[in-house]
Amino acid sequence: MNVARQRLYNQQIASPTFEQPSDVVGWLGAVQAQDYLGALWAVGLRMKSATEQDIEQALADRTILRTWPMRGTLHFVAAADVRWMLELMTPRVLAAGARRLQKEFGLDDAVFARSREVLSRALQGGRQLSRNAMYQTLEAARISAAGQRGLHILWWLAQEGLLCFGAREGKQQTFVLLEEWVPGAERLERDEALAQLARRYFTSHGPATVQDFTWWSGLAPADAMAGLESVKADLTQEVVDGQTYWFASSVPIAKEKSPTAYLLPAYDEYTVAYKDRSAVLDPLHAQRPDSGHGIFYPTMVLDGQVVGTWKRTLNKGSVDITLRPFTPLKKAAEQAFAKAARRYGAFLTPSPGSRRASHPVA
Repeated sequence: MNVARQRLYNQQIASPTFEQPSDVVGWLGAVQAQDYLGALWAVGLRMKSATEQDIEQALADRTILRTWPMRGTLHFVAAADVRWMLELMTPRVLAAGARRLQKEFGLDDAVFARSREVLSRALQGGRQLSRNAMYQTLEAARISAAGQRGLHILWWLAQEGLLCFGAREGKQQTFVLLEEWVPGAERLERDEALAQLARRYFTSHGPATVQDFTWWSGLAPADAMAGLESVKADLTQEVVDGQTYWFASSVPIAKEKSPTAYLLPAYDEYTVAYKDRSAVLDPLHAQRPDSGHGIFYPTMVLDGQVVGTWKRTLNKGSVDITLRPFTPLKKAAEQAFAKAARRYGAFLTPSPGSRRASHPVA
């Protein structure tokens, strides 16, 4: 079994079939999204055809949303899934962080209760407030938002299920009341939620190990194993190099001619969603200071392997893509990455003329 190649298909990077952003996000379960613009591309590259504006429109239409559903990290999730995901995964994160927040920032139950009351009142009726406006609202109620205190208050209340991000206003992110933004989002019993999460993960991210699932979800190891146990009858398992991998065989794997090249954003699910990334990133490259361990920088993926990093520079009517391969590329690979760069340029604009993408190699 070629683990990397199977993941390319199961993650909808190779031969994407989805037409709606919500279908992509629902399939994956969650898409890491602390790099907002990169996360838009993470969704778009997994669609048959998409522009950046399409993903933003899905956020404005409330079919997907951005919040902190797992590991204390920002993700896109499907609106229908947000409630049960928060209820399943955030209590462990909050319990782990409570003592530190009290010790370092003076944030305790009383402060959170007061903040909850103040911000609920400020946002009710469908109001959307920028982060700075949220901080000003807290300050007006004599709740200090200085330093990182305000961000930690928003982080806590979002994981409790009070807040989430709304639509952008210009370049400003806004906050809204979750229940007003997506009323009636589904709730699941804990066992059902564990099974649902495990099924989503191993279907969309497999082949993967239970250790990978534990890392990705942030669940306690016993809960992650319970989730896998409840769905493993629907999965296939295979041992590779002493590791047991689980996956669903629902996505057909087509034969493709090498090379196939993709430009993935930083924190893409293809790299960040696994505890062990050696299937897609050579451990020797992972030690390079310019690799970001295959997570922190946008990555060049060639035939399933991370072979370098890249950066974009936006100009008027064009985008410059600078490729930084770990080793020199062959001519066919350069041509494949040129095609990938053109696809990214087309994603950045809804106009028929799309952005022109140039791609110098550093």
